[in-house]
Amino acid sequence: MATATASPTTAASWTQLLLKALDSNSHLGHSCFFQLATIGSNGRPANRTVVFRGFQEGTDKIQINTDCRSRKIEDLKHCPFAEISWYFTDSWEQFRINGPIDVIDGSNSDTKKLQQREKSWLASSIKSRLLYLGPNPGLPCITDKPPNDFSLDPTSGPVDTFCLLFLDPDQVDYLNLKTNVRLAFTSNKSINGDKHWTSERLNP
Repeated sequence: MATATASPTTAASWTQLLLKALDSNSHLGHSCFFQLATIGSNGRPANRTVVFRGFQEGTDKIQINTDCRSRKIEDLKHCPFAEISWYFTDSWEQFRINGPIDVIDGSNSDTKKLQQREKSWLASSIKSRLLYLGPNPGLPCITDKPPNDFSLDPTSGPVDTFCLLFLDPDQVDYLNLKTNVRLAFTSNKSINGDKHWTSERLNP
């Protein structure tokens, strides 16, 4: 099978396919939601729907906001690898994106990462930010007090419970059900750390 290699200085072709799918499905409110699967310490998979917050600037890393008290954080401490499943209902395209996740909370020692965390926090709506002031997700409910009863300074930085995730793709499985085309993208790093992508056409 023919193989094509992308330059590490340009966007991998799978990101171009993804951006095109996002654009063609932008009239659908759910197009920015995808499923994120992790593996827990008990060996069982866990899956949930999260929101696409864009790519880390200058990279193909996918950004996700989450609560540091959520189960996915414990899962990622056990196994840092996760997989995204993203289906676009209008264009009939599916992306399965696999790779390790970098967890960035307030205790991170990297100043640049903390700046990225704060930028993501301030880019979120007030309604979304208020959710991080609520009780621990997944625990039994002991109060009927809704999150919007809490107050928050819109100019203040992220609260301790806010966490930023970056999934660094190393494998992407793309399927277009309209054209019956399936492509597998695999990344490798050179000696100097540059990421190189190769692609191969597969049977659907």
